Amino acid sequence: MPSEARAVAFSVVRRVFADGAYADRALPAEADRAGLDARDRALATRLAYGTVQRKGTLDHLLARLAERPVARLDPPVLAAARLGLYQLLYLDGVPDRAAVAESVDLAKGAAGRGAAGLVNAVLRRAAREGRDALLGPLHDRDPAGAALLHSVPLWLAEQWWSELGPETARALLAAANEPAEHALRANTLVSDRDAVAAALGVPSRTDPVVPEALVLEGPFDLRGSALWDEGAVWPQSRAAMAVARVVAPQTGERVLDLCAAPGGKATHLAALSGDGAEIVAVEQHPGRADALRATCARLHARGVRVEVADAAVARADGPFERVLVDPPCSGLGTLAAHPDLRWRMTPAAIGELGALQGRMLAAAAAVTAPGGTLVYATCTISARENEAVIAKLMRSNPHFAVDDLRADFPAWHHPQAAEYLLTMPSRDSTAGFFVARLRRRP
Repeated sequence: MPSEARAVAFSVVRRVFADGAYADRALPAEADRAGLDARDRALATRLAYGTVQRKGTLDHLLARLAERPVARLDPPVLAAARLGLYQLLYLDGVPDRAAVAESVDLAKGAAGRGAAGLVNAVLRRAAREGRDALLGPLHDRDPAGAALLHSVPLWLAEQWWSELGPETARALLAAANEPAEHALRANTLVSDRDAVAAALGVPSRTDPVVPEALVLEGPFDLRGSALWDEGAVWPQSRAAMAVARVVAPQTGERVLDLCAAPGGKATHLAALSGDGAEIVAVEQHPGRADALRATCARLHARGVRVEVADAAVARADGPFERVLVDPPCSGLGTLAAHPDLRWRMTPAAIGELGALQGRMLAAAAAVTAPGGTLVYATCTISARENEAVIAKLMRSNPHFAVDDLRADFPAWHHPQAAEYLLTMPSRDSTAGFFVARLRRRP
């Protein structure tokens, strides 16, 4: 019988490509259903995420190995073949025989002996040819080659090539297939970083840029821990934590957080102000707003008031000394944590998002107090959603000036526009975030 971790990964891969499920939602549900412990959950995550991420490369090779287009393979057969080939090519320490045998058993259980025979033949051929022979001919000398080698849509390779240059693009594309950073924010309204680190029971390291951050170096069941129940921690990348620090709320100030769900930044703003700021957290969807309220209550962020509203619509309750716009975006800085996102996003969607982001930023600018701070942040690496949105506001609104963030985050500067913050997974080992801080002239 296949191991429980591989069975969970197989189910997730099938759900993503056959049913349109989101991998980061399907994985916890399947792992909980199977009762996986922290170590098996980590293995299932690596298998499922890696297989989904590497689909482009895997399908290219499977078509040759099977001598037929992958579209002609039944979904369970294709899922088992992808999962097995991923292990053969990308996971060190997994014996070839285990990768082949367990993938064959998964195919047999889902689609019968005939399907298992095809998976067996394809994977045994891959094992005979070997990793070097299969991957060796691939290259990233140009966007087309890079898209195939790093398993991304061609448009994404071309976009990063054009915006950031070949060297940076290659590094970002490679980093998109590495495991995402596993970081926690110690909630200083409940505890402190050192106390949280001592209670974790797994090794962790700190970060001088974000004092409340802990980067975990081992598997940890966060939602099954007492720290979670107490509201002492929140899962958040170091780059996401930097956003609230750029806002820098102070006790007694009015703070507006637009598009605030699920609540990581709103509750961080509350913690940085010692829960002494008046924070209005806006979320358009009532269900997400309810979840945001529950998060604020669990993290003891009593100064946060949740409001259901459209962030792109003009407000009448200004001014606010600090305003944060964290709009919907393409998420291209989080490809490691959201493995199927690369297969969902399109250039047309990015254009639509840029227009929406511009409307939200304009609405936020209108309620920023004279002398106040307006922060714009996205979790994407995309000029149309980042620099272009800021440039549009600056052309239409003479009342704002751009703050230079290099003094606060010298290592995380934007390579082309150094006054902005741009974290890059390849350089900074955290999620990719763009942050701009604007000051409204008195």
